[in-house]
Amino acid sequence: MQLITSVDNMRKYSRNARQGGRTTGFVPTMGYLHEGHLSLVRAARKECDVVVMSIFVNPDQFGPGEDFDKYPRDMQRDRRLAEEEGVDAVFAPSAGEMYPDGYATYVEVTGGITEKLCGGSRPGHFRGVTTVVAKLFNAVLPDKSYFGQKDAAQAVVIKRMVRDLNMPVDIRVMPIVREVDGLAMSSRNTYLSEDARPQALGLFRSLKLAEKMIASGELSAGRIKEEMRKLLEAGKDVRIDYIEIADAESLESLENVTDNALIAVAAFVGTTRLIDNVIIRNKE
Repeated sequence: MQLITSVDNMRKYSRNARQGGRTTGFVPTMGYLHEGHLSLVRAARKECDVVVMSIFVNPDQFGPGEDFDKYPRDMQRDRRLAEEEGVDAVFAPSAGEMYPDGYATYVEVTGGITEKLCGGSRPGHFRGVTTVVAKLFNAVLPDKSYFGQKDAAQAVVIKRMVRDLNMPVDIRVMPIVREVDGLAMSSRNTYLSEDARPQALGLFRSLKLAEKMIASGELSAGRIKEEMRKLLEAGKDVRIDYIEIADAESLESLENVTDNALIAVAAFVGTTRLIDNVIIRNKE
Protein backbone atom coordinates (compact mmCIF):
# COMPACT_ATOMS: atom_id res chain seq x y z
CA MET A 1 0.00 0.00 0.00
CA GLN A 2 1.32 3.42 -0.95
CA LEU A 3 1.12 6.56 1.18
CA ILE A 4 0.78 9.70 -0.94
CA THR A 5 0.87 13.22 0.48
CA SER A 6 0.94 15.57 -2.52
CA VAL A 7 -1.78 16.34 -5.05
CA ASP A 8 0.63 16.01 -7.97
CA ASN A 9 1.80 12.56 -6.87
CA MET A 10 -1.76 11.45 -6.21
CA ARG A 11 -2.80 12.46 -9.71
CA LYS A 12 0.22 10.67 -11.24
CA TYR A 13 -0.66 7.52 -9.29
CA SER A 14 -4.28 7.72 -10.39
CA ARG A 15 -3.44 8.16 -14.06
CA ASN A 16 -1.12 5.17 -13.94
CA ALA A 17 -3.68 3.11 -12.05
CA ARG A 18 -6.33 3.72 -14.71
CA GLN A 19 -4.21 2.36 -17.53
CA GLY A 20 -5.63 -0.64 -19.31
CA GLY A 21 -9.18 0.33 -18.44
CA ARG A 22 -8.86 -0.34 -14.72
CA THR A 23 -11.42 1.37 -12.51
CA THR A 24 -10.67 3.35 -9.36
CA GLY A 25 -12.88 3.37 -6.30
CA PHE A 26 -12.41 6.19 -3.79
CA VAL A 27 -13.29 6.32 -0.09
CA PRO A 28 -12.89 9.83 1.37
CA THR A 29 -12.50 9.92 5.16
CA MET A 30 -11.30 12.14 7.98
CA GLY A 31 -9.54 9.18 9.51
CA TYR A 32 -9.86 7.49 12.88
CA LEU A 33 -11.32 4.60 10.96
CA HIS A 34 -14.16 2.42 12.20
CA GLU A 35 -16.24 -0.39 10.72
CA GLY A 36 -18.40 2.10 8.82
CA HIS A 37 -15.39 3.34 6.87
CA LEU A 38 -14.12 -0.18 6.33
CA SER A 39 -17.49 -1.28 4.92
CA LEU A 40 -17.06 1.40 2.24
CA VAL A 41 -13.60 0.03 1.43
CA ARG A 42 -15.05 -3.47 1.03
CA ALA A 43 -17.71 -2.18 -1.34
CA ALA A 44 -15.07 -0.37 -3.37
CA ARG A 45 -12.81 -3.44 -3.35
CA LYS A 46 -15.68 -5.55 -4.67
CA GLU A 47 -16.63 -3.18 -7.47
CA CYS A 48 -13.33 -1.60 -8.57
CA ASP A 49 -9.83 -2.65 -9.61
CA VAL A 50 -7.98 -0.02 -7.55
CA VAL A 51 -9.04 1.39 -4.17
CA VAL A 52 -7.84 4.74 -2.87
CA MET A 53 -8.69 6.15 0.57
CA SER A 54 -8.10 9.73 1.65
CA ILE A 55 -7.39 10.65 5.26
CA PHE A 56 -7.75 14.38 5.75
CA VAL A 57 -9.39 16.28 8.60
CA ASN A 58 -10.77 19.16 6.57
CA PRO A 59 -10.57 22.42 8.55
CA ASP A 60 -12.90 24.20 6.16
CA GLN A 61 -15.96 22.17 7.16
CA PHE A 62 -15.64 22.92 10.87
CA GLY A 63 -17.26 26.06 12.22
CA PRO A 64 -16.07 28.32 15.04
CA GLY A 65 -16.14 26.50 18.38
CA GLU A 66 -16.48 23.06 16.78
CA ASP A 67 -14.18 20.12 17.42
CA PHE A 68 -11.50 20.47 14.72
CA ASP A 69 -8.61 20.61 17.18
CA LYS A 70 -9.75 17.63 19.24
CA TYR A 71 -11.07 15.51 16.36
CA PRO A 72 -9.51 12.05 16.90
CA ARG A 73 -6.47 11.26 14.79
CA ASP A 74 -4.30 8.13 14.59
CA MET A 75 -2.56 7.84 11.24
CA GLN A 76 -0.52 4.77 12.13
CA ARG A 77 -3.63 2.82 13.15
CA ASP A 78 -5.55 4.07 10.10
CA ARG A 79 -2.82 2.98 7.70
CA ARG A 80 -2.72 -0.48 9.26
CA LEU A 81 -6.50 -0.92 9.02
CA ALA A 82 -6.57 0.37 5.45
CA GLU A 83 -3.83 -2.01 4.37
CA GLU A 84 -5.55 -4.96 6.05
CA GLU A 85 -8.69 -4.20 4.02
CA GLY A 86 -6.80 -4.10 0.73
CA VAL A 87 -6.57 -0.35 0.12
CA ASP A 88 -4.01 0.25 -2.62
CA ALA A 89 -3.13 3.86 -1.77
CA VAL A 90 -3.82 6.28 1.05
CA PHE A 91 -3.90 9.96 0.14
CA ALA A 92 -3.06 11.96 3.28
CA PRO A 93 -2.32 15.57 2.33
CA SER A 94 -1.54 18.34 4.79
CA ALA A 95 -3.85 21.33 5.21
CA GLY A 96 -1.21 23.44 3.49
CA GLU A 97 -1.19 21.09 0.50
CA MET A 98 -4.96 21.34 0.12
CA TYR A 99 -5.28 25.03 0.99
CA PRO A 100 -2.00 26.79 0.11
CA ASP A 101 -1.34 30.43 0.95
CA GLY A 102 -3.67 32.69 -1.00
CA TYR A 103 -6.31 30.00 -1.49
CA ALA A 104 -9.54 31.73 -2.55
CA THR A 105 -11.72 29.31 -4.53
CA TYR A 106 -14.75 27.45 -3.17
CA VAL A 107 -17.39 25.12 -4.55
CA GLU A 108 -20.88 25.77 -3.21
CA VAL A 109 -24.22 24.12 -3.92
CA THR A 110 -27.00 26.71 -3.65
CA GLY A 111 -30.79 26.65 -3.98
CA GLY A 112 -31.51 25.96 -0.32
CA ILE A 113 -30.44 22.33 -0.21
CA THR A 114 -27.36 23.16 1.86
CA GLU A 115 -29.44 25.06 4.41
CA LYS A 116 -31.37 21.98 5.50
CA LEU A 117 -30.57 19.40 8.19
CA CYS A 118 -26.92 19.84 9.23
CA GLY A 119 -26.61 22.84 6.92
CA GLY A 120 -29.21 24.70 8.92
CA SER A 121 -27.33 24.42 12.21
CA ARG A 122 -23.80 24.50 10.80
CA PRO A 123 -23.59 27.49 8.40
CA GLY A 124 -20.85 27.07 5.83
CA HIS A 125 -20.37 23.39 6.64
CA PHE A 126 -21.46 22.08 3.26
CA ARG A 127 -19.40 24.65 1.37
CA GLY A 128 -16.38 23.17 3.13
CA VAL A 129 -17.52 19.64 2.29
CA THR A 130 -18.20 20.28 -1.41
CA THR A 131 -14.98 22.22 -1.84
CA VAL A 132 -12.77 19.53 -0.34
CA VAL A 133 -14.59 16.68 -2.10
CA ALA A 134 -14.23 18.45 -5.45
CA LYS A 135 -10.52 18.91 -4.78
CA LEU A 136 -10.14 15.27 -3.75
CA PHE A 137 -11.93 14.13 -6.91
CA ASN A 138 -9.53 16.24 -8.98
CA ALA A 139 -6.57 14.55 -7.30
CA VAL A 140 -7.80 10.95 -7.15
CA LEU A 141 -9.73 10.91 -10.48
CA PRO A 142 -12.08 8.15 -9.28
CA ASP A 143 -14.68 6.28 -11.30
CA LYS A 144 -16.75 5.63 -8.18
CA SER A 145 -16.74 7.23 -4.75
CA TYR A 146 -18.26 5.75 -1.62
CA PHE A 147 -20.13 7.56 1.15
CA GLY A 148 -22.13 6.42 4.16
CA GLN A 149 -25.88 6.91 4.54
CA LYS A 150 -25.32 8.21 8.09
CA ASP A 151 -24.34 11.55 6.54
CA ALA A 152 -27.55 11.62 4.50
CA ALA A 153 -27.62 15.34 3.71
CA GLN A 154 -23.95 15.27 2.74
CA ALA A 155 -24.62 12.49 0.24
CA VAL A 156 -27.50 14.44 -1.32
CA VAL A 157 -25.40 17.60 -1.60
CA ILE A 158 -22.45 15.77 -3.16
CA LYS A 159 -24.74 14.05 -5.67
CA ARG A 160 -26.09 17.45 -6.66
CA MET A 161 -22.60 18.88 -7.06
CA VAL A 162 -21.52 15.95 -9.23
CA ARG A 163 -24.64 16.24 -11.38
CA ASP A 164 -24.50 20.00 -11.80
CA LEU A 165 -20.78 20.13 -12.57
CA ASN A 166 -20.83 17.07 -14.87
CA MET A 167 -18.21 15.30 -12.79
CA PRO A 168 -17.51 11.81 -14.18
CA VAL A 169 -17.91 10.09 -10.80
CA ASP A 170 -20.53 7.55 -9.76
CA ILE A 171 -21.58 8.34 -6.18
CA ARG A 172 -22.33 5.18 -4.19
CA VAL A 173 -24.17 5.62 -0.87
CA MET A 174 -23.83 2.61 1.41
CA PRO A 175 -25.90 1.53 4.44
CA ILE A 176 -25.26 2.77 7.96
CA VAL A 177 -23.10 0.45 10.04
CA ARG A 178 -24.13 0.21 13.69
CA GLU A 179 -22.77 -1.00 16.98
CA VAL A 180 -24.38 -4.13 18.43
CA ASP A 181 -26.78 -1.96 20.44
CA GLY A 182 -27.80 0.11 17.42
CA LEU A 183 -25.67 3.22 17.85
CA ALA A 184 -24.52 4.46 14.44
CA MET A 185 -20.75 4.16 14.15
CA SER A 186 -18.93 7.47 14.24
CA SER A 187 -15.41 8.62 15.04
CA ARG A 188 -17.05 11.03 17.51
CA ASN A 189 -18.43 8.12 19.56
CA THR A 190 -15.04 8.07 21.26
CA TYR A 191 -15.97 11.37 22.93
CA LEU A 192 -18.89 9.80 24.81
CA SER A 193 -18.46 9.33 28.55
CA GLU A 194 -19.57 6.17 30.30
CA ASP A 195 -22.70 7.99 31.44
CA ALA A 196 -23.42 9.57 28.04
CA ARG A 197 -23.01 6.39 25.97
CA PRO A 198 -26.40 4.85 26.96
CA GLN A 199 -28.12 8.19 26.42
CA ALA A 200 -26.72 8.33 22.88
CA LEU A 201 -28.90 5.33 22.04
CA GLY A 202 -31.85 7.70 22.21
CA LEU A 203 -31.19 8.73 18.62
CA PHE A 204 -31.55 5.18 17.32
CA ARG A 205 -34.52 4.47 19.58
CA SER A 206 -36.31 7.59 18.38
CA LEU A 207 -35.91 6.42 14.78
CA LYS A 208 -37.20 2.95 15.66
CA LEU A 209 -40.18 4.61 17.36
CA ALA A 210 -40.88 6.57 14.18
CA GLU A 211 -40.72 3.40 12.10
CA LYS A 212 -43.11 1.67 14.51
CA MET A 213 -45.58 4.56 14.35
CA ILE A 214 -45.50 4.56 10.55
CA ALA A 215 -45.98 0.80 10.43
CA SER A 216 -49.06 1.31 12.64
CA GLY A 217 -50.50 3.82 10.18
CA GLU A 218 -49.37 7.17 11.60
CA LEU A 219 -48.23 9.39 8.72
CA SER A 220 -48.34 12.86 10.29
CA ALA A 221 -44.77 14.16 10.37
CA GLY A 222 -45.67 16.54 13.17
CA ARG A 223 -47.03 13.84 15.47
CA ILE A 224 -44.14 11.51 14.75
CA LYS A 225 -41.56 14.22 15.44
CA GLU A 226 -43.29 15.14 18.68
CA GLU A 227 -43.06 11.57 19.98
CA MET A 228 -39.44 11.37 18.89
CA ARG A 229 -38.76 14.60 20.74
CA LYS A 230 -40.31 13.28 23.95
CA LEU A 231 -38.16 10.15 23.81
CA LEU A 232 -34.96 12.09 23.17
CA GLU A 233 -35.65 14.67 25.88
CA ALA A 234 -35.86 11.87 28.44
CA GLY A 235 -32.06 11.75 28.28
CA LYS A 236 -30.79 14.14 30.95
CA ASP A 237 -27.74 15.17 28.94
CA VAL A 238 -29.41 15.23 25.50
CA ARG A 239 -29.96 18.49 23.65
CA ILE A 240 -31.79 18.20 20.34
CA ASP A 241 -30.32 19.99 17.33
CA TYR A 242 -33.02 18.94 14.88
CA ILE A 243 -35.62 16.29 14.12
CA GLU A 244 -36.67 16.31 10.48
CA ILE A 245 -38.86 14.29 8.14
CA ALA A 246 -38.02 15.19 4.57
CA ASP A 247 -37.90 13.89 1.04
CA ALA A 248 -34.73 11.80 0.77
CA GLU A 249 -33.76 13.31 -2.59
CA SER A 250 -34.63 17.00 -2.21
CA LEU A 251 -34.46 17.30 1.60
CA GLU A 252 -37.71 19.29 1.46
CA SER A 253 -39.73 18.97 4.67
CA LEU A 254 -42.81 16.75 4.54
CA GLU A 255 -46.09 17.24 6.36
CA ASN A 256 -46.95 13.58 5.89
CA VAL A 257 -44.69 10.57 5.48
CA THR A 258 -44.39 9.31 1.93
CA ASP A 259 -42.27 6.65 0.29
CA ASN A 260 -38.61 7.66 0.20
CA ALA A 261 -39.00 9.83 3.29
CA LEU A 262 -35.85 10.56 5.27
CA ILE A 263 -36.26 10.69 9.03
CA ALA A 264 -33.18 12.39 10.42
CA VAL A 265 -32.09 13.45 13.88
CA ALA A 266 -29.14 15.34 15.29
CA ALA A 267 -28.52 15.88 18.99
CA PHE A 268 -25.82 16.76 21.45
CA VAL A 269 -25.23 14.08 24.07
CA GLY A 270 -23.22 15.97 26.62
CA THR A 271 -20.89 17.96 24.37
CA THR A 272 -20.83 15.38 21.55
CA ARG A 273 -22.94 16.03 18.46
CA LEU A 274 -24.30 12.87 16.86
CA ILE A 275 -26.51 12.25 13.82
CA ASP A 276 -28.59 9.32 12.61
CA ASN A 277 -31.36 8.61 10.12
CA VAL A 278 -33.57 6.06 8.41
CA ILE A 279 -35.27 6.09 5.02
CA ILE A 280 -38.86 4.89 4.77
CA ARG A 281 -39.58 2.86 1.67
CA ASN A 282 -42.68 0.91 0.65
CA LYS A 283 -44.58 2.14 3.71
CA GLU A 284 -47.70 0.42 2.45
